[in-house]
Amino acid sequence: MNEEKKKNETWEWIKALLIAFGLAAIIRIFLFTPIVVDGVSMMPTLEHGDKMIVNKIGYTIGKPDRFDIVVFHALEKKDYIKRVIGLPGDEVEYRDDTLYINGKAVEEPYLDKYKAEVNDGPLTEDFTLEEKINRQTVPEGYVFVMGDNRRKSKDSRHIGAVSIDEIIGSTKFVFWPIKDFGIVD
Repeated sequence: MNEEKKKNETWEWIKALLIAFGLAAIIRIFLFTPIVVDGVSMMPTLEHGDKMIVNKIGYTIGKPDRFDIVVFHALEKKDYIKRVIGLPGDEVEYRDDTLYINGKAVEEPYLDKYKAEVNDGPLTEDFTLEEKINRQTVPEGYVFVMGDNRRKSKDSRHIGAVSIDEIIGSTKFVFWPIKDFGIVD
């Protein structure tokens, strides 16, 4: 009887571990996954080496919001972290370091700190969408993304509009290093 009890207990532990690993895999594949910021393109909002949680919920239906920080598969077989600036159908333009969406000036408070530190010209150079992607509006099924460190970011100005299908998810939560722990805008 004692041998039977040990087999039963072992089988229960195996089942519990299989369920735990299965749930962890499901969560990582479909809901949340960690990512490490690689580079300076999102400074000062995100620092190189920040560890974040990517929220995949909502991106399976393709509905990014303006100014979401998103993670997407780039052409170089690498994942990029950038901010959504233009949504499908938007006209995007920069003039005098000001973002214009569909002809209206749009505030970017997440850049205020960085703009105050720049004293040798604009943070973001002037451009129109047509100059960058040869279209007047962001195509359907795509977004126009930019890094917050506008001078050192490889983004839609260089790689073109990003397919919504390539977006893995959005990210707002830094969990490491501890000094940066919390939600970012």
